[in-house]
Amino acid sequence: MALIDSTAIPPGDTGYEISNSLKLEHDNDEQLERASDNGNRRTWTLSTWFKMSDISADYAYVLQHFGVNNQATRITIDPGENFKLQIDLCDTGTSLYRTRTNKQFRDNAAWYHVVVAVDTTQATDSNRLKIYVNGVQQTDFDQVQYPTQNLDTLANVSGYGNEAIATFPWAGASYDGMFSGYIAEHILVDGQQLAATSFGEFDSDSNIWKPIDPSNITFGTNGHWLKFDSSGSLGADSSGNSNTYTLYNITSADQSLDSPTNSFCTMNQLWDNSYTDFTEGNTNVDTTGSGWMSMVSTFAVKRGKWYWEFKSDSGNAFVGISDTEEPNIPRSTAGYFFGHNDDGGTNSLGMYSVNGQVYNSPGGTPDGVGFGTSDIIGVAVDMDNYKLYYHKNGTYAGSMNPANGTGGVTIPTTWNSEYVYMGFSGFNGSYAVNFGGYTTISISSAVNDGKYGSFEYSPPNGYYALCTQRLGEYG
Repeated sequence: MALIDSTAIPPGDTGYEISNSLKLEHDNDEQLERASDNGNRRTWTLSTWFKMSDISADYAYVLQHFGVNNQATRITIDPGENFKLQIDLCDTGTSLYRTRTNKQFRDNAAWYHVVVAVDTTQATDSNRLKIYVNGVQQTDFDQVQYPTQNLDTLANVSGYGNEAIATFPWAGASYDGMFSGYIAEHILVDGQQLAATSFGEFDSDSNIWKPIDPSNITFGTNGHWLKFDSSGSLGADSSGNSNTYTLYNITSADQSLDSPTNSFCTMNQLWDNSYTDFTEGNTNVDTTGSGWMSMVSTFAVKRGKWYWEFKSDSGNAFVGISDTEEPNIPRSTAGYFFGHNDDGGTNSLGMYSVNGQVYNSPGGTPDGVGFGTSDIIGVAVDMDNYKLYYHKNGTYAGSMNPANGTGGVTIPTTWNSEYVYMGFSGFNGSYAVNFGGYTTISISSAVNDGKYGSFEYSPPNGYYALCTQRLGEYG
């Protein structure tokens, strides 16, 4: 999770910005592939940014795969190895070399930048394979086995399988996607072993690793640069080589505003249990079982004004906020849910779908905004004045008017020193959220907060999408 302090976020609107990413979902078999061209098999560099969503999977997260099924050079993150980054060359199922970091990748609120730089012509074995994570070269390995000198990897070779992102391309079989999350600025450089500084730099004020413009890179014959900035051509190559990828089960709707330079809030899978299933970049949650299950956001805030949207396909939910001291919200335990907890807890505030009851204790107060399966609920959270506002399909309840600060639900004063999560509780249903970066909620009007996010209904004046650019400006 991320407890957001604006002092840790670099100011927006400076330097190079990545406008889009591609959302990939394993359950939908979403992946990209292309036939490789002949290039330099001994010297190449892969640079990619990614944000994971499904951290409960028992399959490998494939960042890049060169070759066929059991004869391939591949870069993966393996949940079976505590989500460590792994680079290996396999020949008929036998690993010829394998190097695996000790660093773990399981923060579903964070964007990671990985650079894998190969030059097997180097005399020193450790120079043949270099791995960088967020600008730092990795030297602490769980397992290390460098390529032999002058080894021909299975990258940049024509007629031998495919290059693939988010999948192992099983020869003669159906496609099977192996990654769930967001990918941005995916680059292959053919013929050069480049350091991470060719793709990013540390911000001078925050010391946060950030991308730089890669347009001056010489990409080489088989090189490519996937920006995902055109919704109608998400596999397009911007390197000038026309090394475009073919999309499988990917549509324009899979383009996301969530990016390494503006990360958006999602639901937090670290709250996952056997009764919940997180999909679609952690913007959809399905619940099963006989009890209410509570979910919270990856970002938590203690100041500023924020807006997000919610939809319940089951028509039965509590939607609202919780402070970080709520004893029953962390972990979805049957019988405990926003506002209306068995123990009478008051550290959450939720609105019930059926009759519009507003709760911050076991007894709720009707507000006339009960909602069903076709309704979109807008939530406006004012952490400067400790007020909470709801609307149904654009109409706020009663006298609620977040623009002028009237009629809102009072957030308890006992929360004044606490961070607040966004979230909801569900009962055996399917639920979708929209924090502005990506959503499966149908959007017809596509409005934003004046600059960032994409919503069905306009955020109130002075309220913003929950993303790092806005947190840096107003958090």
